[in-house]
Amino acid sequence: MGNGVPGDVRSAGGQTQSVGRSGVADEVPSGVRGDVRSADGETRGVGRSGVADEVPSGLSGETQSVGNSDLRDGAGAATVRPTLSVGAGFRAAFRWLALLTAAASIVAVLLVGAISMGCYAVAAVLGKIRPLREAYQFISGVYDRLIDRLGQKVLRDARDTPALRLMVSLTLTAVPIFVAQMILGKPRLLLVIGFYLSLYGVKFQRFVRMFSAKHLEAHRRQGYFSDSFHKVFGRYVEFFLGFLYGNVPELDRTVHVRLHHKENSGPDDTTSTIGYDRTNRLHFFSYLADNFWTVLGLAPYAYFTAKGEGENRRRMVWGITLYAIYFAAVFIYNWRLGIAYVLVPLMAMNFIMAMTAWVQHAFYNEERPEDYFANTVTVYDEVNFMNEGYHLCHHHRSGLHWTEMPAHLEQIRDKMRESGSLVFRDMDFMELFVELTLLRRMDVLAEKLVPWEPMDHAQRLALLEKRTRPARVVSASQVTA
Repeated sequence: MGNGVPGDVRSAGGQTQSVGRSGVADEVPSGVRGDVRSADGETRGVGRSGVADEVPSGLSGETQSVGNSDLRDGAGAATVRPTLSVGAGFRAAFRWLALLTAAASIVAVLLVGAISMGCYAVAAVLGKIRPLREAYQFISGVYDRLIDRLGQKVLRDARDTPALRLMVSLTLTAVPIFVAQMILGKPRLLLVIGFYLSLYGVKFQRFVRMFSAKHLEAHRRQGYFSDSFHKVFGRYVEFFLGFLYGNVPELDRTVHVRLHHKENSGPDDTTSTIGYDRTNRLHFFSYLADNFWTVLGLAPYAYFTAKGEGENRRRMVWGITLYAIYFAAVFIYNWRLGIAYVLVPLMAMNFIMAMTAWVQHAFYNEERPEDYFANTVTVYDEVNFMNEGYHLCHHHRSGLHWTEMPAHLEQIRDKMRESGSLVFRDMDFMELFVELTLLRRMDVLAEKLVPWEPMDHAQRLALLEKRTRPARVVSASQVTA
């Protein structure tokens, strides 16, 4: 998957448009109005595939475009999305719901971020105390050796031991806290803090590791575990631990592998950022609101329905149903526990997934917006868990084991140079988001950019400015000849 470049992007009537990404109507910044009509002149709602959508909960096709004057250099993007068939009022209600979830996602990530960064500051201070530092290093070393031995016995590929370490750590911390809280029946502040710290770790490091582990697990045909243990644990990260993080089942095994790696963040991808200004905070807020429908699995369901992919659609129904049962059961048992242990992680997942998709494919080439070699970012950082920063290598060879990605990058360097693929040093994706969108410090990014040809600072800034503009494109399937 992901080895071919989608070739279904073209301009329409001499102009190009950006295609919508959510399963409900929304207001993506745009300065151009656009309609997609059928041969009989009737306006039709189209999904990312360009055919009339059948989407859940009464979603049907209408074409909607909305305006916004704040695109850089007068760039505009007509957006085409499936909308609600029950009237403008209901559509507006859904849009406001999406905006409220975006605001809630920001609050949730600030909450868990305060705990994560606060504990990081405490750990940094304690790390300066030599006896404590040496005791931690000793215990960590013993733990790693035990995990290494266990990995030799239970894993399909012993090179995936870092993922096993994460699974064991979460099972020994987050899971017991969750169970204890369900037994106690009333939220306990210290347990809630311990739960968030177990999930996200100091400086979000554990979440970064979990994100990489579930990502790569999705590309293993039979998960991480060897045959005998797979019968017991299966896809343990996505289908068990993922519930604690607010990760709907099948978002990785089905949506990531069978949708994202097919579309490569092109116009038809439900997580595409192509129509947004990636340096604009308001645009990210709009994208964050849209992303909620992807996190719930509804936008991918609409995509698979429009494409006629029955198996994938059934998988989405199954995954959405499982998570809905989990969500409802906890809230019915105790709504306070539901907010603390289910809703907050779900909102935080929405933010972090949106942030990751926002930057991993942030730098489109306007002349070749479908070229994933151009839009996919590579980052080098001191901490690069399971080589997550080699994202282009992963898209080029999605089945490649993560330990082989650095060598593979050397094999595709010429293609990367030809496509103008962007590489940054000394930063991870979270730092890229902060510098690119929150602080918009393009000078910092220009300094950390690793160009293929000699470039002065001004040329680097111009390149970054050009590659983060909204690209006005539309998939060929959405325009009739």
